[in-house]
Amino acid sequence: MLRAGALDGVAHGFLGRRGGVSRGLVSGLNVGLGAEDNARDVAENRARAGAAVAPGARLVTVYQVHSPDCVVAGDWDDAHRPHADALVSDRPGVVLGIVTADCAPILLADSAAGVVGAAHAGWKGAFGGVAEATVAAMVALGARRERIAAAIGPCIAQASYEVDEGFHARFLAQDAGHGRFFAPGRESHWYFNLEDYVADRLKGAGVARIEPLRRDTYVDEEGFFSFRRATHRGEATYGRQFSLIAVT
Repeated sequence: MLRAGALDGVAHGFLGRRGGVSRGLVSGLNVGLGAEDNARDVAENRARAGAAVAPGARLVTVYQVHSPDCVVAGDWDDAHRPHADALVSDRPGVVLGIVTADCAPILLADSAAGVVGAAHAGWKGAFGGVAEATVAAMVALGARRERIAAAIGPCIAQASYEVDEGFHARFLAQDAGHGRFFAPGRESHWYFNLEDYVADRLKGAGVARIEPLRRDTYVDEEGFFSFRRATHRGEATYGRQFSLIAVT
């Protein structure tokens, strides 16, 4: 489990694929409910992950849809999760969970206010403003932007993230300065730096301390699940890993 210095003193962790009971293509600590895995194995993996970060806390997740939407963690069960890509809480005894498999997981905390947040930032969510929405939701619970610390967990790195010209043009249309997040590739293709783009969006939202962990999910097969790696190999499914944070 990886932890960030920026979140020192906060119960949190970025977990990979090591330590679980799943088998086959999703072997390890797969926590994805939609990964075509044995439901009991997924439940066991989720329980192990939660206990590793916040023993005894109740796990709360959302039904992720690559949106910019953020919700306050509630009492729903897995069958009734709201469609959103971020959640926040100021309640002790609750651990927030985000699943990823190349997208950027963001964990945030204002320790003084006792407010935490977790966000799933794929390119669509990041482009749409999920980082800003999460910060705003934390402020609504009593956090202050200048006190919020954020860590960006394992995600696909620029060298592994090739995109086409249409993708590149979309970001330049949003802001011409976004060209700095792209490196040229083969003809009409680029390499996108999702991690730095997310960090920039967090900075724009007023977050003063931001720590990218610089771990590439695509290249580290033993450590992490990767949607793009599985797709390139023509595999039938792929696992998901957890990023968790709780009020302490």
